[in-house]
Amino acid sequence: MIIGLYDDGVGGADGSEVSVLSRLRRVPPGKVRREGQDLVERLRTYLIVAAQAGVAAGLAWFVASNVLHNPQPAFAPAVAVGTIAAAVGNRSRRTLELVAGVLVGALVGIGIVELIGVGPVQTGVVVTLSVTAAVLVRGSGAVMTQAGSTAVLLGTVSANAPDLAVPRTANALVGAGVALAVVLLILPLNPLRAVHRTAGPALDSLARELSGCAKALADHDVRRADEALGRLCGLEEQERSTIELIGAAREVAVLSPWRRRRLGIMRRYEQTAEHLERAYTNCREMAHWSVSTIRSGEPVPPGLPASIEHLSEAVRLLHREFLVGDEADRTRARLLQAARELDEACDAGVEFAGEVVVSKLRVTVTEVLQASGVPQEEANRQAGLVAEV
Repeated sequence: MIIGLYDDGVGGADGSEVSVLSRLRRVPPGKVRREGQDLVERLRTYLIVAAQAGVAAGLAWFVASNVLHNPQPAFAPAVAVGTIAAAVGNRSRRTLELVAGVLVGALVGIGIVELIGVGPVQTGVVVTLSVTAAVLVRGSGAVMTQAGSTAVLLGTVSANAPDLAVPRTANALVGAGVALAVVLLILPLNPLRAVHRTAGPALDSLARELSGCAKALADHDVRRADEALGRLCGLEEQERSTIELIGAAREVAVLSPWRRRRLGIMRRYEQTAEHLERAYTNCREMAHWSVSTIRSGEPVPPGLPASIEHLSEAVRLLHREFLVGDEADRTRARLLQAARELDEACDAGVEFAGEVVVSKLRVTVTEVLQASGVPQEEANRQAGLVAEV
């Protein structure tokens, strides 16, 4: 029975049995290890968010129920959790949106229900007018959602609870206020630690896939180049999480009195993140055109994959130098080497797709140079985007 449980045969394409264990053995150990490391890093990064949500939910319930004696306190912890978890990088705006949506829905809903009563038709009318009002005040999707849900509540149960709008609005204010107090005063994240934990793995992942693309291009291996492109596209979620967490860390540094001394370096990180976001985009496009270069049989001068490999090394070094406060001398040296090798590749001769690869690489080099603190004009000159005077 034990053998049957762990080696359950399933039919293969040719009718033979392929065991689950044999299929698991085909998974590359390196991939399993990387995915495990990514999971651990994600848990370490977002554990503070989970703790903040738990503390905020408990405090919001306590305030709404025991301090305000609200008979229906459940909405307060829901707003608190939504404020913390739904928009990690922009909680202050998220808080205002939640409260604004509830207020718009309550004001419109109370007035309309008083005129036309409650029921399915009336509920539809109330929701339509509430969402329209949210649009008129230029509310975002979150404002419209809260306005509509508040209107639904008022239009369906206000006959049994005529004063429902007041406690719901109070709950929204309590939940939002408690959430901000938790993330800024009671349990604020450490901005530098959060950035280091998320930026390091993200940059290492980008560097790893760039290196894979360089090897595929050097070997004219279209399959490996296609796989590298797919993995680069798969980094988008990790990229978004990194940008989001940097935004959250900067917000804490701006608003939390305990973390304000980190504001200068967090502004530096935020500027770096903007350049890295554009670098990610150009790397994906470069990988796409690398696949086209190989498929079309265009020449691949040695300088082209060598340039990508040096860019990969620079991306790795960026976190180990600039993002920990050191001068990024080695990072910039690798980027300048990458730019020189692009010049050599152009001198050796590249065709249409290869020219696009060179162009995308030059833009990526200048973005990473700017991420390391080099001014834009100087970065463009060093990357070869503008001619020497």
